Amino acid sequence: MDVLFLEIDTESTWAVASLGPAFLASYLRAAGHSVRFLRVPLEWDADRVVEQVRTIQPGLIGLSLTTRQWLRARGLVEQIRHHHDIPVVTGGLHPTFSPEDVLAAPGFDYVCLGEGETALLDLVRFLKTGGKPSDVRIPNIWGKGGPRPALRAPFEPLDDLPFMARDLLDERYGVVHVSTQRGCPFKCTYCAARMYNELYADTGDYGRRRSLANVIQELHEIKARGPLNYVIFLDDTFTINHPWVHQFCDGYGEQLGVPFSLHARVETVNAKLLQRLARAGCRHITYGVESGSDRLRREVMRRPVSNQRFVDVFQWTRDAGILVTANYMMGLPTETPAEMAETVTLHHRLEPDDFGFFVFYPYPGTHLHRYCIEHGYLGADHLDQPANHRTSVLTLPTLTPADIDAGYETWTVVRTASALRRSGPLSEVGHRAVVEQIEHCATAG
Repeated sequence: MDVLFLEIDTESTWAVASLGPAFLASYLRAAGHSVRFLRVPLEWDADRVVEQVRTIQPGLIGLSLTTRQWLRARGLVEQIRHHHDIPVVTGGLHPTFSPEDVLAAPGFDYVCLGEGETALLDLVRFLKTGGKPSDVRIPNIWGKGGPRPALRAPFEPLDDLPFMARDLLDERYGVVHVSTQRGCPFKCTYCAARMYNELYADTGDYGRRRSLANVIQELHEIKARGPLNYVIFLDDTFTINHPWVHQFCDGYGEQLGVPFSLHARVETVNAKLLQRLARAGCRHITYGVESGSDRLRREVMRRPVSNQRFVDVFQWTRDAGILVTANYMMGLPTETPAEMAETVTLHHRLEPDDFGFFVFYPYPGTHLHRYCIEHGYLGADHLDQPANHRTSVLTLPTLTPADIDAGYETWTVVRTASALRRSGPLSEVGHRAVVEQIEHCATAG
């Protein structure tokens, strides 16, 4: 069967494509099926997508979707169905945790819950028999009009999966993206990645990691086919399992030595490990800081880590010669303007080389999504609104839309004022000034 994966852009076309289809494509190709990839940039309207599908004439259309991609994908798939009677299957975070909403939308025939390699291959075989969505009885595959499926055990071992089909990743300039593990052991209430562990709680251990030899082999094969200039490890937390990471530092540094970046948590690194990573070629680490409020992190986000730990780790990272990026959120349930200001204060203590700031969005499947629904913070139509990180979809008793706008404006000022970043920790007077700025902007807004 010919399978076409659509990559739905929502912001930019330079970002790496979804990893899921790259894993699925290699698995399907190994079983003798044809897989193609079509990126749908922002400037393409539905008519152009429909015409591309007409030209390719696939037997199945697949999409891997986040909540941010959902609205645009929903509109495009509906238009495709108006012109083509081609079955559509979708998986990824949003369909896994909002499958009923997805299946209720026109054009979507199947949802893949959780992992999809063996499930999608079974679906392709089912489609060749001419079966209908309501008739499908494949673990992990939910057909429109049919019962919710059982889950099959997580794929084990990961080393048995073929390497990702790189032509579906749209990588450029020798910058490649690698995943070494699946699952996350942490219990953050705002992150949907953790929810896969809970989804599979009665089925098997979702937390798995590839062997170091398998990861190194993939990188050698990439290097043999073309330039390998930089590696971005996309694991949610690369630095869990220190014995594996120490072996990686030795093996990767000796055999490849190509500069790389990764994501880490401050709870999972120390000064010695950071020095070893730097010697192996690590040039950049992104840490999720999220909030400067100790109360908010502990009580709402379930991240029991102190501000001082962040300060220490950011200093250790700089001392190792590694660039550091911090990510922050605002507009969380129970957050106050003063706590938003605490995050700005912590930022100036951390002095990261770069940072991102985002308005909180409660992704389906997460504990905070359920919390927001239970407390009446989310409207019934929230999935019909854009899932962006500039404005909030929540109605909060502790923050007004003007408060959040003011907080976002504060971060914008910090972004453009590089001198402010170099000014060092804020004094108590400086902290009060930030609070006053947010409150002033809120009042003016």
